[in-house]
Amino acid sequence: MAEAKDERRPAGELEASVMAALWAADAPRTPGQVQQSLGAGLARTTVTTILSRLHEKGVVDRRRQGRGYAYFPVQDAHGLTARRMHTELDRDSDRHTVLARFVAQLSEDDERVLRDLLESGEQ
Repeated sequence: MAEAKDERRPAGELEASVMAALWAADAPRTPGQVQQSLGAGLARTTVTTILSRLHEKGVVDRRRQGRGYAYFPVQDAHGLTARRMHTELDRDSDRHTVLARFVAQLSEDDERVLRDLLESGEQ
C-alpha cells in the first residue's frame, strides 16, 4: 500500500495534464476522451473528478453530451496563469505591499515588459 501512495502525483499535476489535453483538443471532450488522450493509466472516474473540480473553479465549462458532459477550457494557458495571479493577490489584504514585493523581485527583462505594458495600456 505504501508503494501506491509513493506513486501519487504532486498536487496540481493531474489538473495541469487534463488542462493540456483540453487545450490540445479541437472540440469539447468527455472524461473518457480526456482519459484516452492522457494515456497515463488513470481511471475514468479520476478524470471525471478532476474535470468536475476544474468546473467548480470556473477553469472549464461543460455542455451536455448524452448522459454526461463534454468539457472545454474557458481560457488559454496565459489567461489561466493571469487568473491565478489575481487569485493570489486577492488573498492578501495589503495589495500594495504584495505588488511592491512582486515588482521588486522581477528580473530586469520582466520589469521592462511590465513597464512597457503599463505605458502602452496594452492588455
